[in-house]
Amino acid sequence: MKLLFLSILVFIGCTNNKKKTDTIEISLTGEISTIDPAGCYDTVCYVPVAQVYESLYEFDYLKRPYSLRPLLAEGQPLVSPDRLTYTFKLKKGIKYHKSKLVPNDRVVKAQDIANQIKRLAFLGTNSRGFWLFDGKIKGLNEWRNKVQTDLNLFFSEPVEGLSTPDDQTLVIHLKYPYPQLLYAMAMNFTSPIPEEAVKATKNDFSRESIGTGAYYITSYNSGLGVDLQKHEGYLTSTYPKEGSRLAQDKGFLKDAGAKLPFVNKVRLVVIKEAQTDWLNFLKKKIDMINLTKDHFHVALTPEGKLKPEIIKDEIALQASPTLIYWWIAFNMKDPIVGKNLNLRKAIAHAVNIEKYIELFTYNVAQKSNSIYPPGIPGYSPVAELPYKYDIKLAKEFLKKAGYPEGKGLEPLKFDIRGSDTLRRQMGEFLQQELRSIGVTIEIQINTFPAFLEKARKGKLQFWQGGWVLDYPDAENVLQLLSSQNLPPGQNYFNYVNAEFDQNFKELREIEDSKRKFELMKKMENIVNADLPWIMQYYARSYVLSHKHLKNFMYSDIIYNNIKYLKIEGK
Repeated sequence: MKLLFLSILVFIGCTNNKKKTDTIEISLTGEISTIDPAGCYDTVCYVPVAQVYESLYEFDYLKRPYSLRPLLAEGQPLVSPDRLTYTFKLKKGIKYHKSKLVPNDRVVKAQDIANQIKRLAFLGTNSRGFWLFDGKIKGLNEWRNKVQTDLNLFFSEPVEGLSTPDDQTLVIHLKYPYPQLLYAMAMNFTSPIPEEAVKATKNDFSRESIGTGAYYITSYNSGLGVDLQKHEGYLTSTYPKEGSRLAQDKGFLKDAGAKLPFVNKVRLVVIKEAQTDWLNFLKKKIDMINLTKDHFHVALTPEGKLKPEIIKDEIALQASPTLIYWWIAFNMKDPIVGKNLNLRKAIAHAVNIEKYIELFTYNVAQKSNSIYPPGIPGYSPVAELPYKYDIKLAKEFLKKAGYPEGKGLEPLKFDIRGSDTLRRQMGEFLQQELRSIGVTIEIQINTFPAFLEKARKGKLQFWQGGWVLDYPDAENVLQLLSSQNLPPGQNYFNYVNAEFDQNFKELREIEDSKRKFELMKKMENIVNADLPWIMQYYARSYVLSHKHLKNFMYSDIIYNNIKYLKIEGK
């Protein structure tokens, strides 16, 4: 997935305290990198993009474990016996939002989804989602190399493995089995884009949008936020009729089968500072907040329960495990940290992860024991990482690295992904930890988009990274380290290991099985030996919401959830 982390001044302070039941207000923790579904791949831009665009499938909102249900698709695809051909049927009559980019009442066609897959491959798009199909669809890479950035060829040149026999049928021919294809077709990366819109914008959707989702954009400012308005003609989905035991116990099925969305307007406000976010939440200027370390002690008891004074304010808590995890990363092409394993080992043994978790997660996070997070098949709770906090050992590795007590080692550059107080404190903590063994680091402050741009260009030396799984499968973890995904792909580590790559080619083609789990363990051993990252912790989410917000069920991989929410008694 994705990396971790309104419209203008008239609402930057959110709304006043008048009772409003037609608007949901949610904060975003950083600037919006893009609203193009081909380029959006972080937890900030996902929020607006997922309300506007839709794909063939979506995660069922109320079911756990996660499962997919048809969205733009009519049902499950027809799959050939050799698992190389998928035939998708689309629902009829699904209309795009009214827009100058397409004729009125323009409906979704299968070719629109083929267009978007081509946009992912098209060099002129600079997409972050090509990894989904790179080397997988017949003829797509050849098409990419031939077309390059020529928009005329984009339309005139066919892709061997993509065909649309009629407006409701999309056929994909694969080069090898791809068990994760349905997950790919549930991502915003594969949202349909009409040919007319590509031509009208010259393939630039950085300021324009054309979706079928429950909401459309009325105003957008990347540094301030987004205004969304209800799509009156929305027909793609209805409120779920089934859910998990938790969903039933919480009464989330009362609206089963109801028409969506419930709320007319959505305001997404960029609020970078945690304290400002907290104050806006207390004043009911935003409807929910994901607690950070600055406010765990304010809202929660040491046992992780809501304090009585918070309960009194009609505030609800949802505490949930997540598919989010964090690490400290190295650029393996860097001549200093990337080429010196003992230096990386020294750093790995010099950082007190338990202390980090205490300071920055209020002890609610779980220390990592594996490169895989809990919640995916094949994760082992008894796995162990080959490093621990040990200053004496860290100094020994530093000496082996050729820098006894840090002598002769130039300052390392540690990039942080924001200018807020929390990010700076995290950087300063690491700075202090490494100082104890004689290593100096210089903190490089970035905006979130600037951080991502450095990452895509392979210009980071040393940084904290994080990942929200796109789907619960080990392949989504391991693809981060595949040489096929080197920058501008997701392998920001510039990690290359031929044995790892060979195992990855086998793993990505097989379903969950004993053989797949064996490969997972083998590949984990390879990664632990090379040490392109130092695993830190698995996140646990504590989300507060005002009780006037109904139907809210937390998920870290379902972003199109606003269509299910209601406001009552605000």
